[in-house]
Amino acid sequence: MTNLLQTGSQWLGDQLLAHAATEVQYVRGLEQALVRATIGKTEFEIENGAGLIERVQTRDYLIKAPQLVLGGSPTLPKPGDRIYETDGNVTLVYEVLSLGTQPCWRFSDPHRQLLRVHTKQVA
Repeated sequence: MTNLLQTGSQWLGDQLLAHAATEVQYVRGLEQALVRATIGKTEFEIENGAGLIERVQTRDYLIKAPQLVLGGSPTLPKPGDRIYETDGNVTLVYEVLSLGTQPCWRFSDPHRQLLRVHTKQVA
């Protein structure tokens, strides 16, 4: 028996990437992959150790997990990986990062098909 919610979630993810995504280059060392990603953002609140709370916003890339293949093997994002996004004649570079105790990525759906990758612009 198929899971109707899982099927619907996969369909919605496919529609998001088909109609609200751009092609980006995901790079780790010498390995790279062209993937379609939807742009998003996440706001974090991090204590700086002196009792102050800092609010930080990341640029997020939503990528279908099966698309992220480096060196012929499916992989998960790691801090330090880079995402290259072309906007007109300009290529912007974003680095995957962890903030505070938060991981650098999380699943964005209950069926673990869509990765939400947190980045900051570095070039």
